[in-house]
This record gives sequence, structure tokens and C-alpha cells, in this order.
Amino acid sequence: MVTVSLTGASQEDAVTVFDVLRTAFPADGPSDPTRLYLSGDHPVVWTAEFDPTREGVPTGPTSLQGELKATLQGGYVAVDRLCEALDAAFTVDEEGTASGDQEKEVDLQLRTKRQ
Repeated sequence: MVTVSLTGASQEDAVTVFDVLRTAFPADGPSDPTRLYLSGDHPVVWTAEFDPTREGVPTGPTSLQGELKATLQGGYVAVDRLCEALDAAFTVDEEGTASGDQEKEVDLQLRTKRQ
């Protein structure tokens, strides 16, 4: 399983990103992302979990209303598969990684891919 958390995203952009991942890795389960409210001046965080146990279905470029940050956390192969699906749909800039024995975390910035 990979947990995907989005910040700096409108509800529409969060749904767009999660729809791309659900298209790439179809699964049973709720289709709405979970919205977390943080106290103070912190942004809203949207989260969803994905289980990319097999190769993904290719997706094409998809538009976003703005830029957003994504954090992916899970097993190495699973995170890499989600990164590939996101890279096919959006312009992806890796902002950082943290690795452990069996999991890694990747911080990405996503924006609309220019043709």
C-alpha cells in the first residue's frame, strides 16, 4: 500500500490526481479522497491509499488548476509505480526522498504538463 497526501490542492485538483491514480491502478474502494483539517494556518491535506500490486494502465496528460505538493509513502516498488503514473499525467519535480529498510517517502511537486 502507498499513502498519497496532497497539499496546496483544491478539491478538484485532489480528485484529478486521485482519479489518475485510480485509472492507472483500478481497485475497489471509496473514490473520494479524505480531507484532513489541520489547526492554525496549515493547508488542507487530502489523502488516499493505493495498492499498485501490478503494472499500471497508461494514462495521458491531465490538467490541474494549480500546482500542488504530493507525498508518497510505502514500499519501494509500489511508490515507484505511482511516481511513473504521475509522471505520465503531470510535470513532476522530485523535492526530496527519505528511505528506510522496507519503505520510502517521496516528496513531489505536480503541475500541468506542457505540450
